This record gives sequence, C-alpha cells and structure tokens, in this order.
Amino acid sequence: MPAPPAPVPDFAAVTLDRRDGPYGEVVLRQRGERLEIIANGCFLMDTSDGRSERLLIDAALAALPAPPAGNRLPSVLIGGLGVGFSLAHAAADPRWGRVVVVEREQAVIDWHHEGPLSRISAAALADPRVEIVRADLVEYVRTATERYDALCLDIDNGPDWTVTEGNGNLYSADGLAACRARLEPGGVLAVWSARPSAAFGEALRNAGFTGVREEEIQVARGVPDVVHLGVRTA
Repeated sequence: MPAPPAPVPDFAAVTLDRRDGPYGEVVLRQRGERLEIIANGCFLMDTSDGRSERLLIDAALAALPAPPAGNRLPSVLIGGLGVGFSLAHAAADPRWGRVVVVEREQAVIDWHHEGPLSRISAAALADPRVEIVRADLVEYVRTATERYDALCLDIDNGPDWTVTEGNGNLYSADGLAACRARLEPGGVLAVWSARPSAAFGEALRNAGFTGVREEEIQVARGVPDVVHLGVRTA
C-alpha cells in the first residue's frame, strides 16, 4: 500500500492530482489530514466525517424486510465510490454477500487503487466479495439486467442540487423506475442527500416504493445529511 501523503497545515490546500475527463475536471486535494474531491470547481466530499456514508449502508441493511430467497447473503450496489467510506463500511460487514460499486471517474478509482485514498479502501478492494464497475450510474441502472437486494446511492449532492449535468436524471421518475427495476422484490433503495427533501420522499412513493422514510445525521454546518429509504414491494 502506498504511504499516506505527509500532512500539510490546515489552512493550506495542496493539489495532489488533477484530471480532465469526459465529465469535466476532477481534483484530489489535501487540506491538513483531510483529503478532498473537487469536481468542476465544486467541492463534493472529504474524509473528515464518514458517518452519513456509513449510515447509508447500515440503514439499507436494517430496512431489508426479510432474508433473501434461499437464505443467501444480500447483495448491495453502491452508487459512487467517493472517498470510500461506504465501500469500506459495507466490506467490513460479513452480512453482505456481495458488494458492487459503480463509479464513472477513472481518476477516483485510481486514487483508491494506487493513491492516497487507498488508506480507506485497501482492505475492501482486497475482499473477494467486492467488485468495482467503471460506468455512469444513471446509464448502468437503466441498462443493466442484474438485480440487487439494496441500492445505496451517493451521487452528487443528492436529489435537490446536482453539480454534474445529467446526475439529476437519477432522481427523476424515469431514474427511480430504473432503480426499482434493479432491485429484488423486497429490496431497499437508500439515497444520500445533503439536506432533507420532502419532495423526494413523495417522488419515491409515486415511483412505487413503500415504507418511505428519512434518517438524519446532524453535521457542523447545521443542515443535516439525510438518507432517504424506500422498499420495493413484490
């Protein structure tokens, strides 16, 4: 595993890598002990606090109404690799039988395989249950045929404000219908959001999900992070 980069003062941001790709510019920065991902000049996430990303995984597992058919261990599709908190948390839980991550940015995948973010995800990436798929999640859920017991989506800033053009389609009626089609009967859709959204809860109900609810994590900025949950009925 590569040695972690040397810490820099909290007030200084150091660019560790910058890539231009099909979706624009993506940058990995270090600020003190924190690593940050910036997309097209907009802050997306950092390594300062992974509580809501871990809640995304735990809430989905807890919301599964019954063990999958044949008493097999459930599978989870994680939408967005990010800084790796969701992946690492899922892989650390032996109750998941398979963990698939869909990430469209090759740079982000590289930063986990051979860069500074490997300090979070190295053990998970070595787990035989884990698979990384390089694809656009919006396209993947629309065209894939495989079903999962849980979809845990952490894309952009959530349903109410997206940085990257096209990501909003995931939270549209068509996008939610595609997500529903990727779930086994009784499967759970869990969606991370940077703020609560009553409108998105209603969109989940309109898309045929039941048991729709929110779980909140209080954060320093004041507006809580939220995990939206819904269950696909048979």
